[in-house]
Order: sequence, then C-alpha cells, then structure tokens
Amino acid sequence: MRLLVDTLTDVPVLVLGRRLDVLASNHLARALYTDFEALPARRRNMARLIFLDEQVRALHTDWEEAARGTVASLRLYAGRNPDDPALAELVGELSLHDPDFRRWWADHDVFQRTHGTKRYHHPLTGALVLGYETFTAADDPYQTLGIYTAEPGSPSADGLKLLASWSAPAHQPGHSQVPPEA
Repeated sequence: MRLLVDTLTDVPVLVLGRRLDVLASNHLARALYTDFEALPARRRNMARLIFLDEQVRALHTDWEEAARGTVASLRLYAGRNPDDPALAELVGELSLHDPDFRRWWADHDVFQRTHGTKRYHHPLTGALVLGYETFTAADDPYQTLGIYTAEPGSPSADGLKLLASWSAPAHQPGHSQVPPEA
C-alpha cells in the first residue's frame, strides 16, 4: 500500500489504521492537512488532529460534520474492539479537552466512511471541494486507503494543482523554498 500512496501524486492520499491513526500519506495529503511525518507518532491521529489541532480544525469548512463523522468512526471501531486500551486513552484525552467530542461520544452514533464530499478552506489555495473514496485492505480490515479528488476543470482542481506544485518533493521540510503568495 505504501507504493500505491507514493505513486499517486496528483491527489491527496492517506492510509488510516486502527483508531484513525495516520499510517502513511503522500506529499499532497501532507500539504493539505499537515506534515504528519514531522509530528510525534502519538499525534499522527485524525481524531486528535480534528479536535485538538487548531490549524486542522480551521481547515474544515464543515468542521462539525467532519468532527461528528470522526466520532462515529471511532464508535464503530469501539464496537468491534471494546477492550482496546489505546482507544480508551484516546477517548479519555479527547473527552477531557473537547466538550463537543464528549457530547457526541455520548450520542453513540456509528458510521463507516466510504465516500462523500469534504469542504476545506486551505490557507494557500482557498476553498477546496474534494470527493473522497476509501478502500479497505483485504488482509487488514482496519487499514483504509483514502483518496481525495476534485472535479476536473473546477477551481478545486486548480487548487490541488497549486498545492501539488508547492508541495513537490523539492519543497519538503528541510528545503528553503518559500511558498507562493496565496
């Protein structure tokens, strides 16, 4: 799956594991969300990022919808893995730090994300409307590949091209290239 992530360069691609841990991402997914590889391993988790990272929170135009879907995805995992101590730790941390998480966790909503639309407001590109599809690994039902796409010829497609040009491998952390003005 890592080779597939690295091969798909024109669209953001993420691999999520148990508890929504970010296992892999391509350069465009890192440019869209955050540089996952620069984060401590414990923080490479979409639930932590959506609820506890102000930049990721601000990125989502429909933050409440994204956050509720995240809680419902964790609930699905919890139903299948009720004795997972790492999940209990994650839920405890999010409950302690975010009243919305605490309230929505108590609702017991369950949801498995397979496809849909996400709306973002990226500081470099502005508004992005991206469709997403998720695919589950045959040998690991907890590992999902998420691919984000834009309608061809749309402003979002242009935004992804700008993000891709800015985030090309020569512009990864450690290089001194300054991004173009937004």
